[in-house]
Amino acid sequence: MLPPRRFLPSFSLLSAFEAAARTGSVTAAANELGLTQSAVSRQISALEKQLGVALFLRERQTIKLTLAGDSYAREVREALRRISNASLNLRANPAGGTLNLAILPFFGTRWLTPRIGRFLDLHPGMVVNLITRLEPFDFRFDTLDAAIHFGAARWPGAALTHLMDEDTVPACSPDFKARHAISTPADILRAPLLHLSTRPDAWELWFNRNGVAFDAVHGMLFDQFTTMVEAARAGLGAALLPRFLIARELEEGQLVQAAEGLAMPTGQYYLAYLPDRVSYPPLVAFRDWIMEEIRSDALALKGAIGQ
Repeated sequence: MLPPRRFLPSFSLLSAFEAAARTGSVTAAANELGLTQSAVSRQISALEKQLGVALFLRERQTIKLTLAGDSYAREVREALRRISNASLNLRANPAGGTLNLAILPFFGTRWLTPRIGRFLDLHPGMVVNLITRLEPFDFRFDTLDAAIHFGAARWPGAALTHLMDEDTVPACSPDFKARHAISTPADILRAPLLHLSTRPDAWELWFNRNGVAFDAVHGMLFDQFTTMVEAARAGLGAALLPRFLIARELEEGQLVQAAEGLAMPTGQYYLAYLPDRVSYPPLVAFRDWIMEEIRSDALALKGAIGQ
């Protein structure tokens, strides 16, 4: 339910206020909006009167946001941005079939983006906008319909559809494996290791899982899987990497499994969305499609292992 009309200023008043707040000048705001200075001043005054709050401090020919005005400007700017994005999406796809999807960088680059064309071929007219995100966000205050989430099944206020489990394997270049004479999990401990900053204890967990005693684990630190994969390919060290995301490198021989050992389950991937979007047609179509892609991958992997 919308608030009473008296709390909903007109778009023209908000636009004049936002422009003046952003530029710090009534003159600059007037030039940007194609209005006169007096027109912008009147609109700002009308907004202050409607709200009952002073938004600017006026000193001679200059203006400065009040504390309340500064806070209000931030929220108005975000609201106008969301309206602008919604309008652009509608113009790009008048049928309304737009899905704004937040993705994890490595998952999006390696797994999803190369496949998304198949989804678009199956659903002509739909548009998928991909936005890279590393951390969960609040759906209530963002212009996103869904997100790919990794980790525990926790996202306050969101519904979660389980996509797949992830397990990691130690991987390195063939030359690196030969150079360090790696054949067992214990041998890896003697070689340079690559670490991901968001999973700082991954190697410790893997060595414990495979019964390898150690005092400390050192090595290079990376903040993205993408750069860590390239470092492993370049022979800089061994890395714990999600098996399904390095399938191409393993198949082409750019990377090899450093040693046979127990694969380590590291978490799950989920599709997250607000419960009231559960029947949104683009989301329904995407959810059905991605689940089928994952099932096909699992069957292909099972077939490869059985050969």
